Amino acid sequence: MRALLFAGQGSQRQGMGAEVLDAFPEHCALADDILGLSVRELCLHGGDRLRLTRYAQPALFTVHALTYLAGREEQGEPDVVAGHSLGEFNALMVAGVLDFAGGLRLVAERGRLMGEADGGAMAAVLGAGLTEVERTLAASGRTDVEVANDNSATQVVISGTAAGVSAVTALLTAGDPAIRCVPLPVSAAFHSREMAPAARRFAAVLAETPLAPPRLPVISNVTARPYPPGEQVAALLGRQIRSRVRWTETMEHLLDSGVDEVTEIGRGRTLTGFWREAAASRRTPAAPGRAAPAPAPAVPAPVAPAPAVLAPAVPAASTAPAAPAVPAGSGLGSARFREVYRSRYAYVAGSMFQGIASTDLVVRMAGAGLFGFFGTGGLPLSGIRAALDDIGRRLAPGAPYGMNLLHDMTDSAGERATVDLFLRYGVRYVEAAAFTRITAALVLYRAKGAHRDPGGRPVAVNQVLAKVSRPEVARQFLAPPPPELLDRLRAEGALTAEEAAAAAALPVASDLCVESDSGGHTDAGVALALLPTFVRLRDRAAAAVEGEPVRVGAAGGIGTPEAAAACFLLGADFVLTGSVNQCSPQAGTSDAVKDLLAGLDVQDVTYAPAGDLFELGSRVQVVRRGTLFPARANQLYELYRRHARLEDIDSRTLATLERGCFGRPLAEVWDRTARHYRDTGRPEIVHDAERDPKRRMALVFKWYFAESSRAALAGAKENSANFQVHCGPAMGAFNRLVEGTALESWRRRDVDAIADLLMTGAAEVLAAAR
Repeated sequence: MRALLFAGQGSQRQGMGAEVLDAFPEHCALADDILGLSVRELCLHGGDRLRLTRYAQPALFTVHALTYLAGREEQGEPDVVAGHSLGEFNALMVAGVLDFAGGLRLVAERGRLMGEADGGAMAAVLGAGLTEVERTLAASGRTDVEVANDNSATQVVISGTAAGVSAVTALLTAGDPAIRCVPLPVSAAFHSREMAPAARRFAAVLAETPLAPPRLPVISNVTARPYPPGEQVAALLGRQIRSRVRWTETMEHLLDSGVDEVTEIGRGRTLTGFWREAAASRRTPAAPGRAAPAPAPAVPAPVAPAPAVLAPAVPAASTAPAAPAVPAGSGLGSARFREVYRSRYAYVAGSMFQGIASTDLVVRMAGAGLFGFFGTGGLPLSGIRAALDDIGRRLAPGAPYGMNLLHDMTDSAGERATVDLFLRYGVRYVEAAAFTRITAALVLYRAKGAHRDPGGRPVAVNQVLAKVSRPEVARQFLAPPPPELLDRLRAEGALTAEEAAAAAALPVASDLCVESDSGGHTDAGVALALLPTFVRLRDRAAAAVEGEPVRVGAAGGIGTPEAAAACFLLGADFVLTGSVNQCSPQAGTSDAVKDLLAGLDVQDVTYAPAGDLFELGSRVQVVRRGTLFPARANQLYELYRRHARLEDIDSRTLATLERGCFGRPLAEVWDRTARHYRDTGRPEIVHDAERDPKRRMALVFKWYFAESSRAALAGAKENSANFQVHCGPAMGAFNRLVEGTALESWRRRDVDAIADLLMTGAAEVLAAAR
């Protein structure tokens, strides 16, 4: 038997319906008349209006209805239908209870009534079942909070007064550190008794609406059983606004009825995930109030519902393939890491410079039940804010993702501003990179929200995954924050006394990632030597801190299943990949660079000076095949090292530089450089350079590094000889791995497919070695 499932509010996004709206001009014209606006304009360009309940609900109903109609002939009639809250109206349309126009009129009125409601709060409880949540509600004595959505054995949504929801979430998280509670950005306590007035008004509308008997079974959210014929359809639908969405029971009823296949209409595959979790629990008995540990779901882990909490939403990773039902790699590494990062593998897609680890990459990973960090390095604060806004639009509240925090020793103010931005946006995971010492901004991020639970244990809200390659740096991350930094942050009011005291007992890092030979900044370390050393450092440092043990992972050179397997064999709790992910459709670099990367072998990379730390002689690993960047960058550093000023360089060499590296006179380069610093509010840098010829020379040479990165990101083929592409030998190893397979083309190398290949392959390698 096949069930057709419709997602609800929270699955909306700008651009939805682009593939079906134009195919149904009559339906769209009818919708325009009913709504008094262009439904096509609302769906494709609605922007912030799609966040509002009164607009989101009719837009989603329309798109989901037309999506069903477009695929009806090919897919045939389902045996049973169900919808999550708003989606139930689409299910009733499929069953013939409502026609398109009647359904849209009801949904428009429902959205208006719910949108007018005010007051109250909601929160998604992740990692707890219904029994556990109801037990806590009963123990709290609160009568102003109730369960709004019973979505799955590991996700429940509570709804009620703001004070009540806050109190109950505190009790839940204090009682079990594995439970996370995510406040939802809603204007009212939907699906609770607070919605009774809106439900009464909507019932009056239903009483005037003709409803036909269902010609197919439709499972009611209110009863988790099929709608009976007759007047009870209107009665149950009227109660739905204020009643609990019994989705877990709905899935159980489908299983009891013999359903063995579901088709979901809606952004992402969250409802399919709930279905598979319910099916898995049938195979593994669960403890009371808890889900049985299903063997790594083939779809994203359930995430918190989006704004109106009428259906949980997952990222718009529209073509993300489902993973194997029981992924072979799901048992590798730390189970706690998978739980904290809400990933089906102990695997992370690391950040890459200037958004190469893009919002598309982060969203795609989340949509596949995996975890990725967005690459903020080199982006202005406005660019980071835009990325956070984009991710926020495309992921449900609380969906897991992380942001890179790249240390810049010359710009502590910028680092602090970035951390402040992360805290405002509720970013819970940060990848700390290039730190040689612990900074106040990093401590602020780690300490914010820290507290002691009722048992007296210190708990951190924010996770810091620190990438390190030197023992002296690792020791700083394994220790508590420097007391003077905590005192300073407390004195300025950035931290409370409670936060500072709790953070003083916690390590700065929640996770330590050992970075060996890799693309970009690297000390060229060897994982065989570094990883066991850092694991021992962690074990020795554990006695000086409280809280959870720091997990130690590995990065650098991971481009094959064998490399990942070796890391786990050496004791890694997780692995982090970088180079291989930038040759994927989701990477934020140019097609020209991806074409170049897909042709590399293991020997086609080398070392060159780093533009951001040029004066210090720091080096990065880059592509050398097909580009002159490494040779030209090394020449610039040698000239800088040997000369005190540009004027000391012989005229022939200067002419060569102007013709090859810069493509313009050096005087023009300096003018552009000076203008850049003035325009970005840093005129003091120009002033210092005009008094210091050596500094001026460095800034002129660093222009080449910035320009070579821009050319690569833009795919400027006329400047391809100067492409700067950070990459390690893992890229060549991966190319050899997929040679002759479907993934030989980078256009097929989705980041989740890369993860699946490496992790399932690693499990096979380790199994064969036993």
